[in-house]
Amino acid sequence: MRAVQSDRLDSLDAYATVDMPTPEPSAADVRIRVAACGVGYVDSLVALGRYQVKPPLPHVPGGEIAGHVDAIGAAVQGITVGDRVLAQVRGGFADYAIAPATAVNRIPDAMRFEQAAGFRLNYLTALHALRDRARLAPGEKLLVIGAAGGVGLAAVQIGRLMEATVIAVASSEEKRALAAQHGAEITLDREVDGWRDRLKAAVGGGIDVVFDPVCGPLFQPAFRSLNWGGRHLVVGFVGGPIPALPANLPLMKGAALVGVDVRQFAQVFEADKARAQVEELLDWVRQGRLEPPVGRIFPFEHYREALTFAFSGQGVAKTVLAVN
Repeated sequence: MRAVQSDRLDSLDAYATVDMPTPEPSAADVRIRVAACGVGYVDSLVALGRYQVKPPLPHVPGGEIAGHVDAIGAAVQGITVGDRVLAQVRGGFADYAIAPATAVNRIPDAMRFEQAAGFRLNYLTALHALRDRARLAPGEKLLVIGAAGGVGLAAVQIGRLMEATVIAVASSEEKRALAAQHGAEITLDREVDGWRDRLKAAVGGGIDVVFDPVCGPLFQPAFRSLNWGGRHLVVGFVGGPIPALPANLPLMKGAALVGVDVRQFAQVFEADKARAQVEELLDWVRQGRLEPPVGRIFPFEHYREALTFAFSGQGVAKTVLAVN
């Protein structure tokens, strides 16, 4: 089979297409013929060796895929060959990938593989953050920074489904329009000068929850804009140097800075709960309540450009690599 691989993590130029044996599933695993693979900022970080957890070498990028089940292990139940699925894997930039059966979910008939390939991580992150970590309540005001990115759009959509008033922050009119199309009631630019005043005028006061996958220049202004009892969700760091917060601010506002680590939530501490939430999210898709947008799609041969594009932060929604 084809796979994209590198034996070092210092440059995207080190990755190349290689021929590898098609992997065989163990008793508890499923083999999937990959149709599409999600490509996010974290995938590029991992590929460059800059993520907090470094992969073993040689490394095949890609952690989220969608496709058809091609083979199943002897102990696998509830999954059959031919099923349309999404899965969490190691090595999605390949014709075939192996996934534990517990990390595989059937997808709705109307869900395209391009949608499914970028669904699990972003939407699970948003639901876990807003429901479990922020306890977002109906009628509260939710500010989403980086609202046109993959996880940002997921937070916009889920925040709206949870009956919050969603304020979307994005860098361009095009991105703000996209966020509004998917449920944001108010949109705002990200220019720091005068930003808090513009937010207050647009919202009519403060905000209750900040969903922040950027943690860039708006980190402190957003926290200062929280109402009493507000929650600022730290989801990621794509905005440059990791910012700091004066310790007196949470005290003065009765507010909380709350970490969101979906990797540990789903893989280490609360795996059963995470699986149930993925199924709940897919049910929302089946019911027509949730329509995942798709970002730019790259053909398999342009894998390096896909990683570079995802790393740039220029795209909207989730970037996808079309494999088969």
